[in-house]
Amino acid sequence: MAEKNDVSVLINGKIYKLSGYESGDYLQKVAGYINEKIKECKSSEHYRKLNTEYQGVLLALNIADDYFKAKSQAEEAGKVEGEKDKQVYDLRHEVIETRIKHESALKLVEEYKEQVNALQRKIIQLEAEQNRKTLES
Repeated sequence: MAEKNDVSVLINGKIYKLSGYESGDYLQKVAGYINEKIKECKSSEHYRKLNTEYQGVLLALNIADDYFKAKSQAEEAGKVEGEKDKQVYDLRHEVIETRIKHESALKLVEEYKEQVNALQRKIIQLEAEQNRKTLES
């Protein structure tokens, strides 16, 4: 089982202790993301005029917006991947069908070659018989 990590991070100028089963680097990355969102929000004059509660709600809304956009992109990527998997599946079956047709065609070619050879032997035999009859008469 993974070991729980405790990491001190700096968020919006204050030190917080984060705990989790994720790596310390990951927890720092999360804190960095929060700091970037705060910085992004603080760049808006309207945000700076809001009280702390509204700032927190607006920050949460921005993070939720990022989450749902990322989730939508992941779902779309999953759909594209699913479509590609289906195309690969269809192409593999097409290749198999083509191989079967090719093998069948090769067998037919061999059969036709044998028939041609048999007919050529028959022609030679008939020509030989005709030559013999011509010599006898």
